[in-house]
Amino acid sequence: MAGNLLVKEGQQVIERIKGEIGKVIIGQDYMIDRILIALFTDGHILLEGLPGLAKSLTASTVASVVDLDFKRIQFTPDLLPADIVGTEIYNQQTGQFVTKKGPIFSNLILADEINRAPAKVQSALLEAMQEKQVTIGDITYQLEEPFLVIATQNPLEQQGTYPLPEAQQDRFMFKLKVDYPSREEEVQIMDRFGSWQEKEEGELARVLSRQELFRIREEVAAIYLDDNLKNYILDIVFRTREGSPYIECGASPRASLNLVKAARGKAYLQGRDYVLPDDVKSIVYDVLRHRIILSFEAEAEDITVEEIIADILEEVNLP
Repeated sequence: MAGNLLVKEGQQVIERIKGEIGKVIIGQDYMIDRILIALFTDGHILLEGLPGLAKSLTASTVASVVDLDFKRIQFTPDLLPADIVGTEIYNQQTGQFVTKKGPIFSNLILADEINRAPAKVQSALLEAMQEKQVTIGDITYQLEEPFLVIATQNPLEQQGTYPLPEAQQDRFMFKLKVDYPSREEEVQIMDRFGSWQEKEEGELARVLSRQELFRIREEVAAIYLDDNLKNYILDIVFRTREGSPYIECGASPRASLNLVKAARGKAYLQGRDYVLPDDVKSIVYDVLRHRIILSFEAEAEDITVEEIIADILEEVNLP
């Protein structure tokens, strides 16, 4: 009972967070919910969508409302790992090397167009995501918690890009496909931002402190997950490894872990201290779509990974 009261209080905080974000972002509830789930469960997000869908603006707005240090890194082909993690600079006056930390030393990192940078730069970022530390010279620095990476990529422009290898995509909790706003939402966007003089919304309130964020993370981790639901998650993940002619490589154990975390986060957003099967089903596409590698046969028959996941959900019995 006490746990449920804490979750209800947390839901009120979430509503205030969404209210502040709504002052800037119109619509995109799906993306905002997933970002909050990742923030509450210590995960990273890969956003795929066309330009102009408020991906970058949403990330910076969330950072403002949740009181996080924010850095945006524009990935380009000439970017170097030192441009992200930092480097040692020689000081002629003292005759010593001085460490200059890069933008990775922040709480929320927006890796804009991550597939435009070469593999060595992607690896520098993804190593920091996994290890939560950076080595510059001979010294290893721990990254300050919370640490969340939101990476974006454009699904259309493939010329001059460096696609993320599957093993590196696996580091992301979610891969989200961001879609266009609805007609009604776009009317609101036109009304609010369609003139040279934008409407003043006032400064965004900081709803959540870092200490409160860590408390919410503990509450999310304590949400009840029945053993039957754990087996349901395992049934889904193991079905991706059972030798389907359309699947070249199934989901890794990270899929199971992230399904558990994300389902708890989804339940928390719904104001519950227990997980339902619908919580798992609502986030399974975002957790699995970048972890299932399709075979040539699937590509030849124009079968998408979403269709594969839908078939698996049909085959696996609900608990």
